[in-house]
Amino acid sequence: MEALRAEGRLSMRALAERLHISRASAYSRVERLHRDGVITGYSAVVDPERYGYGISAYVYLKISQHSWKAVRQRVLEIPEVWHGALVSGDYDLVLLVRAPDAHSLRDLVLTRLQTMPDVTSSHTVLILDELPAEAHQPRL
Repeated sequence: MEALRAEGRLSMRALAERLHISRASAYSRVERLHRDGVITGYSAVVDPERYGYGISAYVYLKISQHSWKAVRQRVLEIPEVWHGALVSGDYDLVLLVRAPDAHSLRDLVLTRLQTMPDVTSSHTVLILDELPAEAHQPRL
């Protein structure tokens, strides 16, 4: 699993070599991980800065009671939102947002998120540095 997490495009032959098992065994293990829902897909890891997003923040939103589904749908339509979660605590929703610059981030927060129906308040925290994406994956 570690080998696939590090390089999702690894061929079965290369995976088998790294694990010192047969290709049939590697194929069987990967198929079982898919079947059991452990592997849910493959994706590219994008460097936000090189992609043109020079500033990132966590935006915490308080929303009206029973409005999660409506707010969720509207948030899904915003390309600058890279991740979102319904959470417990003082806020209801936390969003990881990325924007090209401070002006764009301000516009995103003030005119697109805070004015959204059912959003009652927000709190924005700038991200100063991030751990590498691999650090967020479980060691299987």
